[in-house]
Amino acid sequence: MTQWNIDPAHSEIAFKVKHMVISTVTGQFRQFKGTIEVNDSDFNDARMRFEANIDSISTNNEQRDAHLKSPDFFDVANHPQLTFVSKSFARNSSTEFELIGDMTIRGITKEIKLDVVFNGIVKGFDGDIAAFEITGKLNRQDFGLRWNALTEAGGFAVGDEVKLSIVVELKKAGVEELAVAV
Repeated sequence: MTQWNIDPAHSEIAFKVKHMVISTVTGQFRQFKGTIEVNDSDFNDARMRFEANIDSISTNNEQRDAHLKSPDFFDVANHPQLTFVSKSFARNSSTEFELIGDMTIRGITKEIKLDVVFNGIVKGFDGDIAAFEITGKLNRQDFGLRWNALTEAGGFAVGDEVKLSIVVELKKAGVEELAVAV
């Protein structure tokens, strides 16, 4: 069994959601961690776990970020983390996978499907590095993120579909890291 850890300095967990029907707001989580465990170097049947600190959400607007952390949305005081735990990781081609797992937001767990592109493995300065690009979407209403307002034109202020864009660089865990993880 080999463990790979997300390198947060070279990774990004981002999302996009429609605002006022016609524009898009982009945000990200600045604090997160995750691991992938594999039996072989081609990542077949990898097992993944990921967590993001909700309090680290950033949309480049402090007022909006505070609203997102409030009970209207993520309710960070009662639900400080969002998590993802994989159920399956199936190869579709030499570089493409389908990732299915349980996403938990606000204490609500739903299965989601994500598309994964494996960018490869290289030797880095301090060990092996693997990289993936992950995309997908979810309906925020499914996770209890229900706040909205009607605009003058009759549309909603916040769209229900949230697009996910995740770029992760992973470092193979060394003997020292595995000892700490156990």
